[in-house]
Amino acid sequence: MTPRILLAVAQRVLTQLRRDHRTAAMLLVLPCVLMTLLWWMFQDIPGSLFDRFGPALLAMFPFIVMFLVTSVTTLRERSSGTLERLLAMPMGKLDFLGGYAVAFGVVAAVQAALAVALSVGLLGLDVEGPVLLLGVVAVADAVLGTALGLLVSAFARTEFQAVQFMPLFVIPQILLCGLFVPRTSLPDFLHAVSSLLPLSYATDAMQTLVTTAATGDVWRDLGIVAAFAVASLALGAATLRRRTP
Repeated sequence: MTPRILLAVAQRVLTQLRRDHRTAAMLLVLPCVLMTLLWWMFQDIPGSLFDRFGPALLAMFPFIVMFLVTSVTTLRERSSGTLERLLAMPMGKLDFLGGYAVAFGVVAAVQAALAVALSVGLLGLDVEGPVLLLGVVAVADAVLGTALGLLVSAFARTEFQAVQFMPLFVIPQILLCGLFVPRTSLPDFLHAVSSLLPLSYATDAMQTLVTTAATGDVWRDLGIVAAFAVASLALGAATLRRRTP
């Protein structure tokens, strides 16, 4: 991996996103809109339901959005022949994937800052732990979605197939992450499966920050999410094809 090439790829991706106003709006605005919709749904219902579901969904929305955008964008690069031309240059697969991860990581930081500021500042999400750390976890979730999206794009042949991977990679994580049923209350087998899914640790970190000021468990969960992201990028580099057959 060459830092100069990696940064050049990241700059290219950021330039493309800046010109694609619809994608940029979806990346930055959609999580805020969804959090606002969630708050509005629970506004007239007694109890702190927004405080209960908000943290998990604050982790989930960036993950889902970045997964979809990254998988489709990367596949488009390969199917159009752009990836083959890029890799014909002195560029490794890790340079390409790392550049995408850095670019979308920058977008994720802006996305997380907007979503956390809205949720905590305007929508009244009650947070006991450091708000800054809440933003760090949100960024890690978005980067995880980016890494898994890059991994999925290596196996899909069309953009539609990339979207079809969502039920396999995303929906089981949503069901088992503790959003609907606490993970400790799941049947033993499902609890074991949830412990193998990265979104479970992202959700745990968010919920811990909301309920307590202790951050030890949060850093542990954050490290696990980061490890999953790095492993996904490495596996994506190993399986990435130059073009779609």
